[in-house]
Amino acid sequence: MHIRTAEERQREIVRAARATGQVDVTALASELGVAKETVRRDLRALEDHGLVRRTHGGAYPVESAGFETTLAFRATSHVPEKRRIAAAAAELLGDAETVFVDEGFTPQLIAEALPRDRPLTVVTASLPVAGALAEADGISVLLLGGRVRSGTLATVDHWTTKMLAGFVVDLAYIGANGISREHGLTTPDPAVSEVKAQAIRAARRTVFAGVHTKFGAVSFCRFAEIGVLETIVTSTLLPTAEAHRYSLLGPQVIRV
Repeated sequence: MHIRTAEERQREIVRAARATGQVDVTALASELGVAKETVRRDLRALEDHGLVRRTHGGAYPVESAGFETTLAFRATSHVPEKRRIAAAAAELLGDAETVFVDEGFTPQLIAEALPRDRPLTVVTASLPVAGALAEADGISVLLLGGRVRSGTLATVDHWTTKMLAGFVVDLAYIGANGISREHGLTTPDPAVSEVKAQAIRAARRTVFAGVHTKFGAVSFCRFAEIGVLETIVTSTLLPTAEAHRYSLLGPQVIRV
């Protein structure tokens, strides 16, 4: 492959990152026929533009207005970390009797980890969450109606938010595509953002659960500030110092 300009090279890097979920400096250097330092410089530029996040030896794509991973892809990345986070989040249920569970793979794992030994009402816009809980004894599932988004299999638009506006739930489990101290919780699609914002308004308590790679990432639509969260549940891959900075904005931060 012969790529001449930095712009073409960077476009190719973004395309590769989005196709596979992550890229490796060494592999990119040999694929693009350039020095590793050139690739690192490209990745720094792409990170400055909010298109990728750099990791040790590579990078992964940031979800944006123009790019969002599918539920199928999310079900294959960071899975052990997501399971630990989901189990810890489910333990925060307390005496909640009504729960909102967001769309996304980590919230789906939280739904599956909820206790089955007491009555619980779960409100969700997610078809996979509703499907996972529909046959559970003692759990009553309210599926919010609306237009179904194909990538995430969740409902959106005015039908969804209007139905949600009629509820008061004890606890909302919320996911996001990005969480940052400066910009709060963000997601690429305005329709999804509306549903999440409405769920937070409907909830007495809000818990954010997400893997370490979400932190510092910023997407297109902001739907909440950090201060509205009671708790943030993530993994020990988020550095202690960074977790502390989030806790200064209000929420308890649990790392598992």
